[in-house]
Amino acid sequence: MNFLTRFSLKNAVAVFIVSFLLILAGLYSFSKLKIDLLPNIEFPQLSIEATYPGASPDDVNESVTSKIEDQVKGIEGVKSVQSVSYENVGIINLEFPFNTDLDKIEQQINSSIKELDLPESSNVDVNRFSFGSFPIFNISLFAKDDVNLEKVLNDEVIPELNKIQGINSVSVGGVKEDLLQITVDKEKAAQAGLTLDGMKEQINQKAVSFPAGTLNGKELQIPVRVEEKVATIDALKKIQLKSTTNPEAKPVKLGDIAKVEAVTEQGEYTRYDGKDALSMAITKKQDANTVEVASETMKILKKYDDQLDYAIGFDSADGIEKSVETLVREGLLGALFASLAVLIFLRNFRATIIAIISIPLSLLVSAIFLNQLDISLNIMTLGGMAVAVGRVVDDSIVVIENIFRRVRRSEEGMSNELVESSTKEILKAITSSTITTVVVFLPIGFVGGITGEFFLPFALTVVFSLLASLLVAITIVPILAKFAFKKVPPEEKEGKLQRGYAKAIAWSLNHKIKILILSFILLFSSFALVPSLGFTFIPNEEQKMLQANVQLPASTSLEKTNDVSLKIEKMFADQNEISDVTTEVGSRDFSTGVKRPNQVGYFLNVKEGVNVDTFIDKVQKKMESITKEESPKATVNVQEASTGGPPTNNNVTVDLYSSNLNDLQKAAKQVENHLNKDKRLKYVTNNFSDKQKQLVVEVDPDKAAEYGVSGFQLLGTISDQTKPVSVGDLKLDNTKRAVQLSYDKDLSSVKEIKDLQVFTERGPVLVKDIADVRTIDTFTSIQKLDGKVFARVEADIKGDDVQAVTKDVVDGVKKLDLPKDVSLDGGGGSDETVEVFQSLGLAILTAIGLVYLTMLVTFGKARIPFIILSSLIFVPIGSLVGLVLAKEPLSVSVMIGFLMLIGIVTTNAIVLVDRITQNREQKGMTIRQSLIEAGKTRLRPILMTAFATIAALIPLALTTSSGTLISKGLAITVIGGLASSTLLTLIIIPVVYELFFAKQVKREKQLEKETT
Repeated sequence: MNFLTRFSLKNAVAVFIVSFLLILAGLYSFSKLKIDLLPNIEFPQLSIEATYPGASPDDVNESVTSKIEDQVKGIEGVKSVQSVSYENVGIINLEFPFNTDLDKIEQQINSSIKELDLPESSNVDVNRFSFGSFPIFNISLFAKDDVNLEKVLNDEVIPELNKIQGINSVSVGGVKEDLLQITVDKEKAAQAGLTLDGMKEQINQKAVSFPAGTLNGKELQIPVRVEEKVATIDALKKIQLKSTTNPEAKPVKLGDIAKVEAVTEQGEYTRYDGKDALSMAITKKQDANTVEVASETMKILKKYDDQLDYAIGFDSADGIEKSVETLVREGLLGALFASLAVLIFLRNFRATIIAIISIPLSLLVSAIFLNQLDISLNIMTLGGMAVAVGRVVDDSIVVIENIFRRVRRSEEGMSNELVESSTKEILKAITSSTITTVVVFLPIGFVGGITGEFFLPFALTVVFSLLASLLVAITIVPILAKFAFKKVPPEEKEGKLQRGYAKAIAWSLNHKIKILILSFILLFSSFALVPSLGFTFIPNEEQKMLQANVQLPASTSLEKTNDVSLKIEKMFADQNEISDVTTEVGSRDFSTGVKRPNQVGYFLNVKEGVNVDTFIDKVQKKMESITKEESPKATVNVQEASTGGPPTNNNVTVDLYSSNLNDLQKAAKQVENHLNKDKRLKYVTNNFSDKQKQLVVEVDPDKAAEYGVSGFQLLGTISDQTKPVSVGDLKLDNTKRAVQLSYDKDLSSVKEIKDLQVFTERGPVLVKDIADVRTIDTFTSIQKLDGKVFARVEADIKGDDVQAVTKDVVDGVKKLDLPKDVSLDGGGGSDETVEVFQSLGLAILTAIGLVYLTMLVTFGKARIPFIILSSLIFVPIGSLVGLVLAKEPLSVSVMIGFLMLIGIVTTNAIVLVDRITQNREQKGMTIRQSLIEAGKTRLRPILMTAFATIAALIPLALTTSSGTLISKGLAITVIGGLASSTLLTLIIIPVVYELFFAKQVKREKQLEKETT
């Protein structure tokens, strides 16, 4: 690669123009990068939502969920199938390995479902899941003056929002539905022999519009259409209705047996700080820029300031901007600290400027590649840049230091030849060290699951930055050095540091055994610190937004749920720790898509400085005291809001299996109570739902046959009496409305069901004469995992020692006296964490292997790579001590830090060994002379690169900001490992070198004695 240096020196102007163009391209690319909190990873998961109106959980499970499960469980590559059947809806979640072609799988599932014999009224949708599918906004909206807010939203705001390129969906909660309610007099309808379904069909027959062929003329073909319209409410009231079951009954007008009126219904309540509001949730498209979408959304809302007010309960863009600002600030501070470290060593301002020129250039070039690969600017890419700041300057430091030293020694002064030869002298060292660091990150591509996907943008950012820094070091730095060092003072005599280091090497080479024993004692002592460290996937970060949930018994009405919520919200208003509360009563559950009138969800924003764990305990107790008074069986849950990021895996899970649902419920409650007693756990949840009363009408086949009644006829009769019937949308008086039929009196007892009349060919017959009517307790949902009914009890772990706590909890659960037919499977996040750590451990070993191959190709001798790799042995000493002092657990970030250290530490060893090789091969020195001379010559660049990297990472290591989940553990690992390994490398490498060449050293000593 020396030709690039030669070319650059001869064509300096051209190189500067290219550099300027790269800077412009980098700035442009940087401005075009999408800004997000996390890499946009599409999870290999598909969710099938099957709706079956009016069906119980048992019916949904039997008629829909189980059929779909049986059909999809054979799809190639499916890892797990989890389902839950609620009233009216079933959710089936399928998980696949990463890199699965989800388009192909989705097509297979849609084709498979079409082949199934599902109920006619059922409907099936297949959805995907990614970080981008989470709402980025939750905005509460209030009308100003007498503005019709819903009309403004539907007619103006939402259509404008949908024009924003990155918006996927806009949904509004708390809206009121205008409908035309037809309330039928039950007695009059019975006398006329009319049912709600029969009336619906006759109304729809009066509102028809169908093509009836074509009239063929000589010159024209005229399409024919037959229409019958009901255009007004008065016309609707005058519709003649005729009984289909009782031919003798006289026709009646709808208005004579029913009250027709426009009404407003509210299916959910949404409030902000206790004030009624509409709640708007916005999701973005998977590849959209969150910050840009948020900005455009706010611009549109501000246009309607005269008609509406708004308050933001949840804004992911705000968190993203804060995280980006934090990482940018820490990256800039890192660059400043790295520059100061270089200045202290070089003591030359111009040399420092040249050395750090690679920082902005390398990062801007990496931005060009990130933009081309459509990788967003997120905490992983920014973390990569912040981490790379210290490393990208290394190559330039080595080049500039060597040129600076050679110029100060030279009597001829500055020349192209001197610059070229100085660069060439360390070219092999910096090239091999950079390539070594690059190949270290290759194994991340082979780490499976979400870890590999999540850390890949980080690795790519570092790789692009390092390759760019190498290019800068061998092209731009020599040119700048040529112009900057024309007048430099001659080199001073060896300093105290160099003389002291030369003596240290000489002493170490004469006491190799002592040095090695002491080094290994330090190493094994550091390993003794490991048990005191926690073991987690990603360290817990405290969130300032809480999610609270209240679940009342399944049969609770929306009005009762709302009354309970109002009392809880009044309590929230008295809590000084809470800044604002967004309430959703009976709203759609985001995770399942199910609308449940017995549930309330809250978003609580907590003020700065509040101890979140303490406050959660306090507010949960207050909520429980309120709900227990209103509804003893209510459940309350308060926890930190999920950011929609990677799984922390800081949880313990106990899955219980049994075909006996009562025993399963009992076992789940036992396990839940056991977990609640463990002070190391929080947010204990039990997915096995409560029971609700259900009325079962079991048809007697013989009696039904005697009267000629089918099960479907009985179903129609009962459903006609127990739920409203939707007629559909009709345009009446120029207004399109939903039309609904219902009776004026609801059935309120089992006796009324028994006494219902069913019209048959033999005349009316009572339900109780042909069926057994009884009340039973049934579960509100049925959950299955891979086809087996199960209950899941899980909890989050407070500390960071996830593995130890998980083991203790699972062992404790196994000792419980659970029902005999219940089996259990315990585990949780620690299992996945162990797998990830094993993958990363394998990646580290692979990286070491790749480093060895790289150096073998570079140096051409099998022993040299082993000497260089010996520097890695002592990396854990400083890293583990640093983690203990910082109270940082072992985590994925720490493992990535160890991976980085392989590249960084071997860089220092390469710089030293390369000089030793040059001394032996080009200058004919003995091994000992080569070691001492190389040590003195390379001491300054090695210390400079090490201290520059350490200084650049100090802001990340000291950060207290959230949203930088990769930075702290990684920075501490690298700082500690680099500090210990650099100091030991300077001593160990010479010792190991002499050991590997012991025979030759012995010969050289003998020859030296003979010569003397």
